[in-house]
Amino acid sequence: MKTTTSGLTAPSQAVPQETAAVPSRVALVGVHGFGTQHLRNLERLQAGGTVNLVAVADPNTPAPGALPGETAVFSDLDELLRHTSGLDVIIVATPIQTHAPLALAALAHADLYLEKPPVVSLADFYRLQDAAAAHGRSVQIGFQSLGSRALPAISELVARGEIGDIQGISATGRWVRDRAYNKRSAWAGKRSIDGIDVVDGVSTNPLAHAVATALRIAGAQCVEDVASVETDLYRANDIESDDTSVIRIRTAAGLPITCALTLCAGESVEPYVTVQGSRGQAVFHYTEDRLVVTTSGDSREESYGRDDLTENLLAHLADDAPLISPLDGSGAFMRVLEAVRTAELPAFIDGAHVEWAGEGDAAHAVIPGIEEALERAASTHATFSELGLPWARPLTTRHTSS
Repeated sequence: MKTTTSGLTAPSQAVPQETAAVPSRVALVGVHGFGTQHLRNLERLQAGGTVNLVAVADPNTPAPGALPGETAVFSDLDELLRHTSGLDVIIVATPIQTHAPLALAALAHADLYLEKPPVVSLADFYRLQDAAAAHGRSVQIGFQSLGSRALPAISELVARGEIGDIQGISATGRWVRDRAYNKRSAWAGKRSIDGIDVVDGVSTNPLAHAVATALRIAGAQCVEDVASVETDLYRANDIESDDTSVIRIRTAAGLPITCALTLCAGESVEPYVTVQGSRGQAVFHYTEDRLVVTTSGDSREESYGRDDLTENLLAHLADDAPLISPLDGSGAFMRVLEAVRTAELPAFIDGAHVEWAGEGDAAHAVIPGIEEALERAASTHATFSELGLPWARPLTTRHTSS
């Protein structure tokens, strides 16, 4: 295998944008969980003079020293908005079920960076689109993998026919998540709470980037770009949502996309998206911005930089740079989320087909043979039911959304 490296930026870093004359006034809603990632990024941007983190909102007090000394702290977004004016951007990094109401409130005051998944239903997605249009706001969705410079490279190699005619795309993810992961919050692993949708499943939250990245490579961004979605959902853990699933999508152009995902692997492996061609394949390890292209016995590996979505949103507002992950571009993903949301309950995998590794809250479920099952599902575009796995549902109960 020959190896080359493209780009000058490590995968975890962002390329600096030209510093604005006046820092953008930014507020962050949610400073814990993934919000801590935003805090670190905003600290970097503030040090470079790009932003000023003027306020945060969270019902739980930020950790000592987590914020710049001049940043105001509020208990919720409503309080923040009552006492803060002139905001340029509001970042929302809160539990999934709160995205819609917080985003709708934020759009009346500023442009928006909204973490993934955008909202929990297509109905909420359309409401958010309408609100953004009514207020003339831009919305960036936090699918960070879409900032990888490997994606244009994949488009170029496909366009020049390097791997032949594209026959399909698959996304494979096998992670380990322990009992503590499903106890991390009241909404973890839930389909709904008190009648409010949550949809915290493997394909809609922890491995949502796998789905979103596969859709982007396929050129499917709008709701109308997806012709059908089939779901084959399972749970080995004592949760409501799925932790092991196949999502089979067909685009409006007729291209099959199969996402084979689990949180019950023997060990975690970085997820990847495979572009299957008639003359070879391109495998994109999206968390590492690494691309492996194989054709006729020859293989090359390339690593790429990644553009930061917050900087991209600021560049869009200042200079009309195209958004990397715009709200409208999440329509295809929302079409998939809607199919998962409305599917029948995930089937519980009998304990005879599950092993447990570790003790107490550190224990994690392992489905023996799941790695091979994921590879077979992804390579043949088959569901677990179609593979005849002993713990899978009969074929007649598979859910299809057209």
